[in-house]
Amino acid sequence: MATVDELDSAIVELLQHDARQTNRDLAAAVGIAPSTCLERVRALRERGVITGFHAEVSLPALNRHVQAFLHVQIRPLSRQVIEGFKAHVTTLPEVLSVFVVAGGDDFLVHVAVPSVDALHALLMDKFTKRREIVGFRSSIIYQHSRNQIVQPLDQ
Repeated sequence: MATVDELDSAIVELLQHDARQTNRDLAAAVGIAPSTCLERVRALRERGVITGFHAEVSLPALNRHVQAFLHVQIRPLSRQVIEGFKAHVTTLPEVLSVFVVAGGDDFLVHVAVPSVDALHALLMDKFTKRREIVGFRSSIIYQHSRNQIVQPLDQ
């Protein structure tokens, strides 16, 4: 398990605020030399603390005005069926995320589509035909917010 010290935590937090800032600006913000900062960021990537940098996009700008969670139950519950279903749904362009969960549902699938009609079509055309699905329901998302900064927790 990768552990981070206070300096690493500060670097990670600043990069989560603005991953496009220069190494020089990042180093100045945490009070270290740019070469030290570059090595720290490199080490954080190698240890798997920083897993990548990405652009955040507007879903409505991409004609994805409706988001929903699909709660899916599959049978039989086996590694092969779980992995097969997960591999299938991650290829669907409407799917944003797939979670394998415990409880009454086996999967939670986050989708974004143009409209409620498109959500209905997705369910009818791409979910009802899957033999392993024994049940599903959808929950439309009215609003979504998330923490932009993920901080380490004490053990």
